[in-house]
Amino acid sequence: MPGPSLLADITHIPEFETFTLAMIVYFGGAAITRRFKFLREFNIPEPVVGGLGLALVMLVVHSVLGLEISFGTETRDLLLVYFFTSIGINSRFKDLTSGGRPLMILLGLTLVFMIVQNVVGVAGTRLFDLPSGTGVLVGTASLIGGHGTVIAWAPEIARLNSTTGMMELGVANATLGLIVAALLGGPIARFLIGRDHLSPSYADSKEGPVVGLSHDPNRSEDVSQTSMMASLLVLNIAVIIGFVIHGRIQAMGVNLPLFVPCLMVGIALSNTVPHVFPSVRWPARTRALALLSDYSLSIFLTISLMSLQLWTLSGLGLALILILAVQALVAVVFIVFLLFPMMGRDYNAAVLSAGFAGFVLGATPTAIANMTAVRKRYGPAPLPFIILPIVAAFFVDLANVGLIHVFSQF
Repeated sequence: MPGPSLLADITHIPEFETFTLAMIVYFGGAAITRRFKFLREFNIPEPVVGGLGLALVMLVVHSVLGLEISFGTETRDLLLVYFFTSIGINSRFKDLTSGGRPLMILLGLTLVFMIVQNVVGVAGTRLFDLPSGTGVLVGTASLIGGHGTVIAWAPEIARLNSTTGMMELGVANATLGLIVAALLGGPIARFLIGRDHLSPSYADSKEGPVVGLSHDPNRSEDVSQTSMMASLLVLNIAVIIGFVIHGRIQAMGVNLPLFVPCLMVGIALSNTVPHVFPSVRWPARTRALALLSDYSLSIFLTISLMSLQLWTLSGLGLALILILAVQALVAVVFIVFLLFPMMGRDYNAAVLSAGFAGFVLGATPTAIANMTAVRKRYGPAPLPFIILPIVAAFFVDLANVGLIHVFSQF
C-alpha cells in the first residue's frame, strides 16, 4: 500500500504508486489519441502516447533538477505474464495447426532478418570507425534482444574486444529502438491495408476477441462480475502451474522467460479442460478475458515506456543514430517487399507486418501492442497473435545467442 517511501526517496517510485500512475498516464495517452486524429489514423497505441509523454517529462526533470527518477517494475513484469497466459488460453490446436506453414515462414524470415540486422550493424560501425564489437550491439543484441540481452551480453562483448562503454551504448540503442518500434508498426499496417484494400476474412470476423477490444462505443458489453472473476481465476491457475514448471526448467539449467511456460500452460489447459469438462464455462475468446488481456498489455507497455530514461540517449552520437535510422529503413523495406508478400499479402499479413516492426526493432510486447492497435481499428486477426509470440519466445533468443557469438568478433 502507499506509504511514506515515496516522499522519503523521490528518485524511485515504488510499485503501488507506479501501478497507479501508469493508469493515469494511460488515460492521458487515450485522451491525447482521441484529440489528435493522426494518432488514430496511424494506429499509434494509447500506452505509447502516454508512456512516451511521461518519459519526456522525466527527461525535463532530469535536465532541470538532475534527478534520475525510476519506477518499480515487478507489477509490470507480472502483467506481462498475465497477458501471454491469456494469449495461450485463447489459442486452439486448430489455429496452431493451420498456422504451421505461416509459422515456419515467419521463423525463416526472422532468422534471415537477424543476420541482415547484424550485417547492417557491423557495416555501419566499420564505416564510422567505431570500436570492435559495437556492430552486434547496434544489431540484434539491442534491437531484437532488447535491454535484457544488452545487460546480459555487454560485459562479455566489452571483455572480448578490450573496450569500454558497451553497456551504455547498448542500453541507449535499445531505448531508442523501442521508441522507433512503437511508432513504426501502425503506419506500416495502415499503408499496406490502404494500398491493397484489405479487410478481415469472414471467418475471422466471426471469432470471439483474442485481444484488442473494439473502439465502438455503441457495442453492448457482455462482461459481468462472474465472467471477470472466472477469467481471472483461470489465468491465476495457469500462472501458478507455469511458475512451478518454470522453476523445474531453471533447475535443469535452461533459462526461459516466465511467460513462456505460462503461455504453454494456457494452450494446454484451453485445449483439454473444455473437452474433459464440457459443462465448464471456459473463458477462451470471451470479452471478459479480452478485457483482462488488453488491460495487462496496456499497463505493461505504459510502465515500460514511461520508465525509459531518455537522457541515456545523449550517449548515442550522430553515427549511431544514423545506423539506427538505416536499421529502421531496412526493416521497412524487408517487411513491405519480403515479409508481407511471403505471408500471403492479406489482412493477417498486414497486421503481422505491424507486429514484426515492433518485434525486430523493439520487443515482443511492443509488437503485440502494434498489432492490437491495428486490430482495434480494422478488425480481428487471430493468427498473428498466435505465431509471432511463439517465434519470439522459443526461437529468437536461441538464435540470437549464436549470432551474438559470431558477430561480436567484428
